[in-house]
Amino acid sequence: MTTVASRAELYAEVQQFYADQMQRLDNRDIPGYAQTFTEEAEFEHTPGRPPARTRAGIIADLVAFHKRFEADPMQRRHWFGMTDLRPQDDGSIIATSYCLVVKIRPGRAPEINPSCVVHDVLVRLDGALLTRSRRVSHD
Repeated sequence: MTTVASRAELYAEVQQFYADQMQRLDNRDIPGYAQTFTEEAEFEHTPGRPPARTRAGIIADLVAFHKRFEADPMQRRHWFGMTDLRPQDDGSIIATSYCLVVKIRPGRAPEINPSCVVHDVLVRLDGALLTRSRRVSHD
């Protein structure tokens, strides 16, 4: 039986997981970010692009994605909120979050672009949360 306390603990655990995961991405620790996914994970993040599959595929995809910003001093900050968690009978967790990507450039006002909805399936392996699949829908 799910209790308020157990739901609160799960919510806090997922929020901490997302904080760690997004800070890795925002610091461009792409291999570290990929380690927060299962080995066979699927990651769809940009409209019109096919999903990346496997950790190695996620790394290759994100390295290629970030190359187009090499000359841009932009810093990105991914902000997850309004996270809805739906524990499943198989132990996985369906997590849906709103995500705002804040782009920051020296001397300019922060820009929010894009606004997204993140659809995740989280699983627990050896006691740790990992992302099995992520689909990002842009508003």
